Amino acid sequence: MIQHTVVYCLKHPLGSANEKDFQEAIAGLAKIPVVKHLKRHRQVSVKNKFTFCLSMEFASMDDYRTYNEHPLHTDFVANRWVPEVADFLEIDYTAYKPKG
Repeated sequence: MIQHTVVYCLKHPLGSANEKDFQEAIAGLAKIPVVKHLKRHRQVSVKNKFTFCLSMEFASMDDYRTYNEHPLHTDFVANRWVPEVADFLEIDYTAYKPKG
């Protein structure tokens, strides 16, 4: 299982109609068949500069690659993410399995 997490800040003012529209567009990524458990989060801690978080899961690396190449994802990145996101950090990981 791959956990895909992206923390980010938008160029839009908090609480604006543009923010809401962007968040609704993110929810549309759940239409990609390999996306599991898509969740949107809002930061509550002052320890972190990122305002929002997007998380989803993929059953395998093949599914993760399929997502990255899917037309809905590439269109979202080009037409929404790039022009509307001010800063982000992407973290992709699998469950920790200690050796031994």
